[in-house]
Amino acid sequence: MVDVETVKKVAKNARIKLEEGEAEEFKEDFDNILEKFSSLDEVDTEDVEPAFHPVEVESKTRPDEKEETLDREEVFQNTDNEEEGFFKGPSA
Repeated sequence: MVDVETVKKVAKNARIKLEEGEAEEFKEDFDNILEKFSSLDEVDTEDVEPAFHPVEVESKTRPDEKEETLDREEVFQNTDNEEEGFFKGPSA
């Protein structure tokens, strides 16, 4: 059974701000979800081989091809955030 403190910890880790009383409501939801998952423990998987994908997945790649690149003037033509030939980002 999930307690309110666990719900608050999960919300904090997920960066979800809970209003007063919401943790209590979500506690019941978590309990229901975990109860559904517990039914998976009853499935007999003794002779089942592990699978990484439920369907066959084939990697599609293409060969690298050298292409013409932009010159420095074109790269920085639409920005004011350039300093000494590099893009300038926020300081902190």
